[in-house]
Amino acid sequence: MSFALSPARRRTAAAALTAALLVPLAACSSSDDTKKDTSGSTPTTSAAPKAQLTVLAAASLTDVFKTAGAAYEKTHPGTTITFSFAGSQELVAQVAQGAPADALVTADTKSMDKVKNDTATPVVIAKNRLVIATGEGNPHKIGTLKDLADPKLKVVLAAPEVPAGKYSAKILDTQKITVKPVSQEPNVRAVLSKVELGEADAGLVYKTDAESAKDKVDAIEIPDDQNAIAEYPAAALKNSKNTDAATAFVAWLSTPEAQKILQDAGFQKP
Repeated sequence: MSFALSPARRRTAAAALTAALLVPLAACSSSDDTKKDTSGSTPTTSAAPKAQLTVLAAASLTDVFKTAGAAYEKTHPGTTITFSFAGSQELVAQVAQGAPADALVTADTKSMDKVKNDTATPVVIAKNRLVIATGEGNPHKIGTLKDLADPKLKVVLAAPEVPAGKYSAKILDTQKITVKPVSQEPNVRAVLSKVELGEADAGLVYKTDAESAKDKVDAIEIPDDQNAIAEYPAAALKNSKNTDAATAFVAWLSTPEAQKILQDAGFQKP
């Protein structure tokens, strides 16, 4: 037996069926819209921390931090890092004067201690040691620290207020060696530059500095019992406008990825 529907009832049934089919489609559309609102059209970029960081760093970190910064930016899309390199004493003075920056890395703990009220708790991220830098081929045949006392040699040192200058004075005083430098430079890179350009016969620099210019200078090792170990503490600055991002970068410096970059450049484990 069959039943025939009137035209009016057929129109009503068709409308009901159409409405029923549209409900799940609307739900799907609503769900998709919600996902777009929360994740955005480029989920990887929007999910990454975004910040423009300014990091004040010791001059001896110039080369390695350029490499480290590029590596960090690659794995943290949306974050860019600008480095300002100088002697640690200059960096500390900038922090004390309220210069806008997000993190600080010095070449000694004493410099960092001077601004402890302006930083989060610092962490040592690397160590370094001094070497004697000479012209390529070591033309004056310098072999030991005692050779630097020769008045015929033009020796350049970092200034006493610079970490490299303090370490240099310490090891020379301990060995009772008197050196009369022809100049005292504002940072260790300036010492290296004098030797590179032939304006000095020798200078005391960090091992990593000599390594960065190994095609222009020779590095004479200093025995452990006559040397000094430099420590590099890093800390986020309390006046940073990007506290989370600055803290994240400082923490990253202790990760295996960052440590490999530092050690490949000649820095020692912290």
